[in-house]
Amino acid sequence: MELLKLATEWAKAEVFSTRFFILFAIGFLIASVAFWQLGKTDLARAYILPSLVAGILLLIIGSGLNYTNIQRVKQFEEFYNSDASAFYQSEIERTENTLKEYSVVFRVIPILIIIAALVILFVNTPTWRAISITTIAMLIVILLIDGSAYSRIEYYNKKLKLLDFDKEMKR
Repeated sequence: MELLKLATEWAKAEVFSTRFFILFAIGFLIASVAFWQLGKTDLARAYILPSLVAGILLLIIGSGLNYTNIQRVKQFEEFYNSDASAFYQSEIERTENTLKEYSVVFRVIPILIIIAALVILFVNTPTWRAISITTIAMLIVILLIDGSAYSRIEYYNKKLKLLDFDKEMKR
C-alpha cells in the first residue's frame, strides 16, 4: 500500500502544480484584454496578440496536464490492485523517461529564451519586441513550473527505487 500511497501523493501534487499553468494563462489573457482596452502606444497594442497566444498555449498545456493527472490518480488504484508488480515497473520506467525528457526541456527552453532576447536586441519593431518579451515571459513560467515538477518526479523516482517492493507485497 505504500507504493499506491506514494504514487497517489505524487499525482495529486502534479494536479496542484499544473493548475499554475491555468493561473498564469488567465494572467496572460487578462493582460491581452488590458492591452486591447487600454493600450494607446504602438508597443502596447503590439502585446495584444502575443499575450493572447501565450495565454491560450498555457491554458492548453495546463488543461491537458491537469486532465491527464486527474485521470492518472483514478487509474493508479485499479492498476495497482490488478497487478502491483507491473504497476511498480511501469512507474519506474515512466519516471525515468520523464526525467530524460526534462533534461531536453531544460536545454531547449534557455536556448529559446536567448533567441528571443537576441530578437529584442536586433529587431526594433514593436510587434517583434512584444512577441519576444511575451515569449520570454511564457518560457520563464514554463521553466518555473517544470522545475518544480522535475524535482517532484526526481524525488518520486528515488522513493520508488528505495521502496522494498518485495517486502511490501508480503504485507
